[in-house]
Amino acid sequence: MHQAKTPPPQAIHWAIVLTAREGKVAEFEDCLVRFVQQSFADPGVTGVHLIRPAEGADSREFLLHRSFASREHSRRFYESEMFLRYQQEMEPLLEKDAVIRPLHGLEAFFRSGSTPPPRWKMAIVTWLAVFPAVAILSRLIAPMLKGWHPVAITAVVVSVVVVLLTWIVMPLLTRMLRFWLHKKPQEVYLKVPEH
Repeated sequence: MHQAKTPPPQAIHWAIVLTAREGKVAEFEDCLVRFVQQSFADPGVTGVHLIRPAEGADSREFLLHRSFASREHSRRFYESEMFLRYQQEMEPLLEKDAVIRPLHGLEAFFRSGSTPPPRWKMAIVTWLAVFPAVAILSRLIAPMLKGWHPVAITAVVVSVVVVLLTWIVMPLLTRMLRFWLHKKPQEVYLKVPEH
């Protein structure tokens, strides 16, 4: 009997923007840091990075990049008692509801357990991937599609480029250039507590 292999779960990354209520920033930050540290006890949490407002800035926005081993781990975490207690404690300290969005596409390629690299570095790496792929593939594919409408040829070339970038080129380039992309940042990172 043939059994299909179950694909391994894919990691999931979230960007969460939290705005502290005016006059409550210190209390908000204490609560948030405590929660971030406690969250490392969850086996599905693979990384958390807290970005505070720039010193001297007139902002009360905090950004969390949170990573989980899988969508299921993420779901369980956000349904946990620990998260529900955190929400209750945080509610009077929040100016408005958190803005939560998934990190995917190019952002996810550049995600490496910390804050993403500067956008200019992401742009350079993306160009290094896109330009050669488009230049080479357009020359290889276009002659095979003689007689096709130029828009159709472009659609085919772009489709092949996107597939190659997604599964081969970008993962390879970001791995090869990790040392340059993720030079030691200036921010303070929270580490997994020692047991």
